[in-house]
Amino acid sequence: MTDKPSQGAHVFIDYTNAVFEDETAYNWLFSLMREAVEQSPAKEVHAHLAPFDGSTSPPGFAAVVLIDESHITAHCYADSGLLAIDCFTCGATDPATIATYLHDRLMKRMPSLVCVRRQRVDRFITEV
Repeated sequence: MTDKPSQGAHVFIDYTNAVFEDETAYNWLFSLMREAVEQSPAKEVHAHLAPFDGSTSPPGFAAVVLIDESHITAHCYADSGLLAIDCFTCGATDPATIATYLHDRLMKRMPSLVCVRRQRVDRFITEV
C-alpha cells in the first residue's frame, strides 16, 4: 500500500495443497470466479478456461474472467498443488471482496488448502 492516490488495486492470493481431481473441479473454480464477479458491481466482458493435460504444459489450468474494471485470474499446477489467484480492479469494485468470496468457498471445498500469501497492492498510482 502507498499513501499516494491510486485508481485501482490488485489482490494476490497464493495457495498450496490445492487438490483438483479432474477437469470438473477446474470448471467448478472457473464457475466460482464468474459467480464472484456476478455478485460484485463489476461486469464480466469475457471469460476463458484453458485446462492443461500435462502433454505440453504441466497438468492444471489457467482461467481468466475479464471485467470492465480489469480481471480475475487463476492458475493451477495440479500436480504440485499450487494455486494462484489474482483480482485486479480499477473502478468501484473492491478486489478484496471478490478475493474473499473465492477464498471462503475454496476453503469450504478444500479444507486442506493453505493460504501462504494474500497481498493487496495499489495500482495506477498518481503523483497528485
